[in-house]
Amino acid sequence: MDWPTAITRLGGDHQIAAVAWNDLQARYAEPHRRYHDLGHVTAVARDSGALAVAFGLGARERALVAIAAWTHDVVYDARPGEDEQASAAWTRDELTNAGVPAADVERASGLVLSTIHHTAPDEDLLATALLDADLAILGAPPEDYEQYANGVREEYSIYSDEDWRAGRTAVLENLLARPRLYRSDIARARWEGKARENLSNELTRWRDADPHHR
Repeated sequence: MDWPTAITRLGGDHQIAAVAWNDLQARYAEPHRRYHDLGHVTAVARDSGALAVAFGLGARERALVAIAAWTHDVVYDARPGEDEQASAAWTRDELTNAGVPAADVERASGLVLSTIHHTAPDEDLLATALLDADLAILGAPPEDYEQYANGVREEYSIYSDEDWRAGRTAVLENLLARPRLYRSDIARARWEGKARENLSNELTRWRDADPHHR
């Protein structure tokens, strides 16, 4: 579901939504973005929408998922936590400006905030659709996964190779230690196996490049 459709489905003004959409696109085109760009959120909107349909969510719920998918990285300066807070604030401001009801504004911004730690109650199917879709890239074909990994590295180019290797290794080990990467059975069936393979292969590369690793 595209942004203007999602806004109008929640009772918002289409013309105001179109103005916000232009701002959103400009933000995702910022030159420092190498992975967290319009291509990423387009994929998240697509995959979360498919999951929302599979979960049997209603039209209003699907619109909330779509809005969060489009805006969850609208502010991105490689500052984990702060970026999501700022993205949630942007979401809140733009939805309020478009005339979306307050309860829906808070629900959508709350979904954006759930991407900070990728946690939400198990019964929250809206968050499940969003969070599983946000990690779909982990289960992508190897060439797409490599492009993602390289893009994220470029976004964090402020860090030395040594610091990045240490930090990225810790992230990969943490992900692989989880009993499951995806919240839903549908996402696990589709992406879990390939995701673990991609993560393991990247971890091996970083360990092989570490002169202190035996």
